[in-house]
Amino acid sequence: MEKLRLGGMALQNGVLVHGPTAWGAAVRLPDGTIKSASGPKPRLGPRLTVPFVRGPLRLAEAFAVLPVVKRALPEARMPFERPAVAVALVAASASASLARRSSLPTVPREATVLIASLAPALVALRGQDLTSYHGAEHVSIGTYETGERAAKEHERCGSHLVGPLTITTALAAAAAERAPVRHRTTARLAGTVAALGAAVEIFGWMSRNPDRRLARALARPGTELQRRLSTSEPSDAQLDVAEAALRACLEAEEAR
Repeated sequence: MEKLRLGGMALQNGVLVHGPTAWGAAVRLPDGTIKSASGPKPRLGPRLTVPFVRGPLRLAEAFAVLPVVKRALPEARMPFERPAVAVALVAASASASLARRSSLPTVPREATVLIASLAPALVALRGQDLTSYHGAEHVSIGTYETGERAAKEHERCGSHLVGPLTITTALAAAAAERAPVRHRTTARLAGTVAALGAAVEIFGWMSRNPDRRLARALARPGTELQRRLSTSEPSDAQLDVAEAALRACLEAEEAR
């Protein structure tokens, strides 16, 4: 049987796994039991396969599923449901604004803005159990894909977008600077969308060609983020939760 291409997200108390058309999630309740839920995944232009457009749509689907999960599994605690993340959002916005108004050259300026924008996500991923559940998510999906116990780092983790996105964002910003002043805001907005689309396409190429030297170089920042900050070795209890989420997702996919 052909393996499905799965993605996922760590929760503060569990794991979310999503496939092509369905999702499954599981959490550890305060009494120690595991509760799971599943359902169809919101689809945005499911038949649209235009390069540079399909990537942002699939990313939007991954975020659109979160309120659906919360309704079906209210005990799920999302990564961003912490005061520290809200503080990081404000600080990131202020830092990005200062960088935009600075006299830095275009490429360093846009790299600074991108790094500032990643701060809330990094704060969210530093929750007490979140890094372990992130590792559990990777281990369960990786083991499903390979049939062997996988590592806590995964080559399709969203952290691997950091390298490509840094480059495409800087290039898009440099192009926007050449637009007439009256059109510059529109050019920056269009550039942001184009940069994301291009980064996702590059990310897809990296996933298909993991042994290429360029792919390894582009993946290095994301790999180091996973290794040093965003994942840690899960316990057996956390792996049980991740496996429950995986089963729920696969059963929902099979039922569709």
